[in-house]
Amino acid sequence: MSEKKWDVYVYGDVNVDIIIPGVETFPAPGQEELVSSMETYVGGGAALLTLGIGKLGLRPVFQGTVGDDCYGHMIRETFERFGVDTELLVTAKGARTGISLSFTNARDRSFLTYRGTNRDISMDRVEIEKAGRARHVHVTGYEGEISHAAYARLLRRVKEETDATVSFDVGWDPTGNWSSRICELFPWIDVLFMNETEAEHYGKTDTAEEAALQFARECGQAVIKLGGKGSLAVKDGMVYRRSSYRAEAVDTTGAGDSFNAGYIYGFLKGEPVEKCLQYGNACGAFSVSAHGGNTGFPEEKELLRFTERYENK
Repeated sequence: MSEKKWDVYVYGDVNVDIIIPGVETFPAPGQEELVSSMETYVGGGAALLTLGIGKLGLRPVFQGTVGDDCYGHMIRETFERFGVDTELLVTAKGARTGISLSFTNARDRSFLTYRGTNRDISMDRVEIEKAGRARHVHVTGYEGEISHAAYARLLRRVKEETDATVSFDVGWDPTGNWSSRICELFPWIDVLFMNETEAEHYGKTDTAEEAALQFARECGQAVIKLGGKGSLAVKDGMVYRRSSYRAEAVDTTGAGDSFNAGYIYGFLKGEPVEKCLQYGNACGAFSVSAHGGNTGFPEEKELLRFTERYENK
């Protein structure tokens, strides 16, 4: 295997999240209401995972686009501060970075989103030669039949033209079709991520475990995020489970991406499935403890101390 420049290559969405907590009602037309705070963070599932990988001491690179504005500059500076290589991060002149306003309260969240430079995301923009300079490629943003052909082209090329391993976080199908054609992608995937609902929809099964057993017959391993119930994985016909860690949930934004980052960290370190699940659960718990999708995410030493302490109890 040739020497690699990066540990993880990620392509996808990046924007800013403006978090407005404690919003119970919206002002009536012509009125104004005051809030206790508004905070700005880096957002976008692909970007949050990349930041997590960087905080854990690995060498990630992010390919994507930001606008030539204050938010684009903030994103670039944040990436560089946490060890993300921005060589492939494009600043589009005259374009605007995406923005998502998140209104939160104790019961729920609501969003207003401007896609900005994320409108141009396409798997056909992935630079295979650059992706092949990483040990591992992470893919996300799948939208069912809308994007299936582009994902098939990409995953096939990564497997045929590089020696990188591949993880794939499926995500929600906005079409509501939950097409079984997704199974065509599985032979090119080493680590398949879904949440519980996605697994049951795509697997047409009563439980996520049944779906994972089905998926893992085609991919390297199937990993299912179960929220407060923890997580499970299936590899070589064996089912592995880890319960969740207790955490006071302040903001669940990015919890799934944080789990993915922890799991991929363990996977690239050569850890067994049980340890990868443990790292994923821990990173997810840290993530929800603070506003912003990556603010509470641990650095490597903090993650290892935390998991070792709980392992020894």
